[in-house]
This record gives sequence, structure tokens and C-alpha cells, in this order.
Amino acid sequence: MLWLLPALPLAGAVILLLLGRIGDRWGHWLGCLAALASFGVAVWAFAAMLGRTGDARALHHSYFSWVPAAGLQADFSLQLDQLSMCFALLITGVGSLIHLYSIGYMSHDRDRRRFFAYLNLFLAAMLVLVLADNYLVLYLGWEGVGLASYLLIGFWYEKPSAATAAKKAFVVNRVGDMGLVIALFVMFATFGSIDFGHVFAGAPHAGTGTLTAIGLLLLLGACGKSAQVPLQSWLLDAMEGPTPVSALIHAATMVTAGVYLVARSNPIFDLAPGARAAVMAVGAVTLLFGAIIGCAKDDIKKALAASTMSQIGYMMLAAGLGPIGYAAAIMHLLTHGFFKAGLFLGAGSVMHAMNEQTDMRRYGGLRKLMPITFVTFGLGYLAIIGVPPFAGFFSKDRIIEAAFAFGGVGGWVTGIAALAGAGITAFYMTRVVLLTFFGERRWDEGVHPHESPVSMTGPMILLALGSIASGGLLAFGSALQNWLAPVVGERHAESVLPSWAITVFALGVVVVGIWVAYDEYARSVPRTAPAGSPLTRAARADLYGDAFNEAAFMRPGTHLTRSLVFVDNRGIDGIVNTTAALIGGLSARIRRVQTGFVRSYALSMFTGAALVVAALLAVRLL
Repeated sequence: MLWLLPALPLAGAVILLLLGRIGDRWGHWLGCLAALASFGVAVWAFAAMLGRTGDARALHHSYFSWVPAAGLQADFSLQLDQLSMCFALLITGVGSLIHLYSIGYMSHDRDRRRFFAYLNLFLAAMLVLVLADNYLVLYLGWEGVGLASYLLIGFWYEKPSAATAAKKAFVVNRVGDMGLVIALFVMFATFGSIDFGHVFAGAPHAGTGTLTAIGLLLLLGACGKSAQVPLQSWLLDAMEGPTPVSALIHAATMVTAGVYLVARSNPIFDLAPGARAAVMAVGAVTLLFGAIIGCAKDDIKKALAASTMSQIGYMMLAAGLGPIGYAAAIMHLLTHGFFKAGLFLGAGSVMHAMNEQTDMRRYGGLRKLMPITFVTFGLGYLAIIGVPPFAGFFSKDRIIEAAFAFGGVGGWVTGIAALAGAGITAFYMTRVVLLTFFGERRWDEGVHPHESPVSMTGPMILLALGSIASGGLLAFGSALQNWLAPVVGERHAESVLPSWAITVFALGVVVVGIWVAYDEYARSVPRTAPAGSPLTRAARADLYGDAFNEAAFMRPGTHLTRSLVFVDNRGIDGIVNTTAALIGGLSARIRRVQTGFVRSYALSMFTGAALVVAALLAVRLL
């Protein structure tokens, strides 16, 4: 029954899309039912897995032969092990809550049925990705996620900004996807297969250079889906889609795909230290990159989007640490799924009450008018900045501790980067809370803030409970680490600093970040953005990520394309056209000899015979 996990939301998407306007009145309920049914299957599968032990917990099933080509045999096969079980529960559980929230949020949208069809498609594609038993099926889900994100980001396609954002996300992800495609080619050339089992079994016998190349190509694919440097530029623009889309992309689906790819491919990365170091470096750079951007954003959704970039950076950093960090990466991914979904849905609740206003400088004083939103958002805030005993405290501290335990210069650099990121996170998230819920009321005339309906606040409350309890439950007795050990391995390392010291340092930088934000934003908030320092201006411009891509890739690519077109038109086509013209001209002139008149042919024969006779006579005389 494993196929039911992706099949149920896929069936919901197909029905809603094919029925058209017939399903407008009840399509949202069908979409929610499909998501909840898939979640029920995931819970049932989890309970069944708990009843088994050892290798019996992992299930593999091949449904049909998909690509029976010579030399390449790829089946459509799925697997459910401890790693994919974590993702299946997260995707269907949090995804179902986002579906329920969307009933109220999209209640006045005339295309609500189409919206729920795309949400179902998103869940189905992501489930195929994490349940795949080989890289080709994984790639099918990978591209399905890219398609669904394109459709949802550009859902309000009549807005030029939304259409542009969807196209940008699609194009940037295609760059990363080429890395994954080439990695599959190299795997097949090296191992003769793209099945997980064959590739991982053959990895110890492959050369380090080959494994490093595969690892770097997989990392390129992960950077695209998870919005990591240098392919991060699409994520902030993706906020043009409806807020539930942002919650789904950032918490339960798309951006977690890159982390899953690295964790699933751990046998390759463990044998390729260079590729693993690249994963760690990308994560460390991105966690600071996103955190700095988040400090200067006045749009509440873009501030949270920058936060996602940073938090995924934490996960990539942990995954790059190898066996001492894989479990920490997945723990932070799961806790992040709760508090980031709650934060985005809270932001959507505020926007719903503020006539879709996203500028936090137009908020202020909402805590009394929207108490449920304030409390649930506040719990997510405490979780993301790592205040004990909330979820982020357990998962983020594990990553910081694992970084210092890694040892060497790399361990110290990444550990310090993770600590700095914790302080910056506390600053920009405190800024978001202060600008939104505290201070004087700064909203425009005609705005009447009010609490959201229960269809929206209900999922927010459940996610807030997850923000409180998920970290402690996963960390208790090293539960998640022991659960994932059969898939990602397990290795303990002694940190250069004791655990209590790391906790004290982390909490210390968090307190400093909170205090700096309070000192700057608790008193007064300007309604227009001040010029700020060069770093502030750079952060508002997304640290010039788009400018760099334009200068480094787009413009050189444009010039290269124009040069190739010139060479093609004037060079290759010129040679072909010149040759054709010469032959055509020569043919035209030769054709004049063939006049069709007998007298002309007779004259030609007489002339030729006379020349032959003259030549013979000349030879004879000589």
C-alpha cells in the first residue's frame, strides 16, 4: 500500500484539474481530504514500522519496469525506511494543516479549486521524491516539485511580478537540476546503475575523484532546490505566491529536498571529503547570507524567506559534517517544519487582517487585536531563535555542538559561523515581532485588524504546539539519532568545548541579538526606510545576488550566445551557403551547354572530332 502515499494527493490534483468549474464549490474539501488521507496512510505506515525491528523496518517494492533500455534497467520502485518516514510524516502532516488553513485564506479567490489542485500536486511530487528507490524516480519527483512550485508561485499570474517570480524560480532551478542530471550520467557510467543499492554498494570501489565529482554535482542540484548560495536568488521573489504556498515551500516541501538529497546520498559524501567540505562551506555561507538579508527586509514574508535560507544553511552545514551531523540536520529540518510553517501562517493571518499589507512599518500594536495570532507567532519566534525548551533550542544547539566536534579549522570556522547566525537570527526575528505586534499603531486609514477565522487559527495552534514539543521529543534519549542510524550512520565525537559551554555561548549571543533589536526598534519605527549603512543597503538588495548573477552569468552568457549566433550565421552558414552558391552557379553555366538543339550537339561533336584529329596529326608529325 506504499503507493497510496503519493497516489492519494495525485488523484486529488487530477480530479480537481479535470473537473474544471464543476468542482469550485467543493474542490477545497476534496483537496484537504486527499492530503489528510495521505497523512493517515503515513501514520499507519509509521505505526507498522515501529512494530518491526532491524532491517525489516525498511520496505522496498517495484511496481513496474519503467526504462527497460539496453544497459539501463530502471524500475518505478519505492522504498520506505527510517529517513523517508520522517519526511513522509512531515510532508503530509504539515501539508495537511496548510491545506486546512488555505480554506479560510483563499475563501474569496475564484480559482480556489485550482489552488488546491496545485497544492495536492506539490504533495504528490514531494512524496515521490522522498519515497524513490532509485535516482531516476527521485528525479521524477524532483522535477514535479519544480513544476508545482512554478504553478503556485505564479498562481496570480495576472500580476507581472508573480509571473516573473515563477519564471525566475523555474529557470534558477533548471541550473541546479542540470547538476543532478549529469550526476546521474556519471553514476550510470561508473556503476552501470542508478539504483540506490547498486550505487551505494559500488561507491567504496570507485575513485575519489569520481565520487567527488558526483558529490559536487549533487550539491549543485541541492543548492537549486534548497536556495543555497549561489542559487539562492529565486527564494525571496517566490513570496509573490499566496502565503500558504510560502509555508508549504519553506516548511514541508521544496527547500527541504536538497537536504534530503545529501542525507540520502551519504555513502557517496562519506567517501568524498572534498564534496562534503563543499556542502559544509555552502551551508555556513548561506546561513550568514540569509540572516544578514533578513535583518533589512521590511516585507514580513521576505524577512521570513531570508530566515528559511539561513535555517536551511544550518541543515546543509550539519549534513556536511558527515555521520556526526546527519541526524542533527534532519532534526532541525523537522523542527523547522513546525515553527516555520507556523510563522508563515501567522504572517498570512496578519496580512489577512491588514488588507494584504506586507510592510511591517505599517503594522504595530496588533497583539491585543489578534491574540491567537500573536501567541502562536510568538511561540514560533521563541522556537526559531533557540530559547529553551522550545524546538529550535534542541536542534540548533545540536548543529553548533556537532560543528565544534568536527575538529580542525573547519570545525572552528563553521562553529563560530553557526553561533553568529544564532545571534543574527535573534535580532531579525525580534525585529519582526516588535514591528508587527508591539509599539504604536501605524496602519493606514480604512484598515481594521481582526483575528482570523478558526479555519486559519486552528492549524496555527497545532503548529505552535509542535514548535514547543517537537525538539524535546526528538532529542529525548537521542530518539531521532537512534532512529536514523541504520540509514545515515552514527558517530559520536567529542567537542573541543563542553556541551554546557556551547549552550551558554549560544544563549548569550541570542540575548545580545534580542537586546540590540529591542534597543533599536522598541521606541519608534520610521514609516520610510532610512538610507542606512552600506551593509544595510546591500542587505536590502539581497547582498547583490541578482546583480552578481547578471554580471557573472547572464551578460557573459548573452554575449557568448550572440557570438555563437554570429559564428553560426556568418561562419558555418556562410560556408554552407557559399558552397551551395558556387555549385549552383557552376551548374547554371554548365546547363547552358545542354541546349536541346541537334545542330548544337552536332557542332560540338564535329569540333571535338576535329580537335582529336588535330592532336593525332601533331603527335605524328613530331
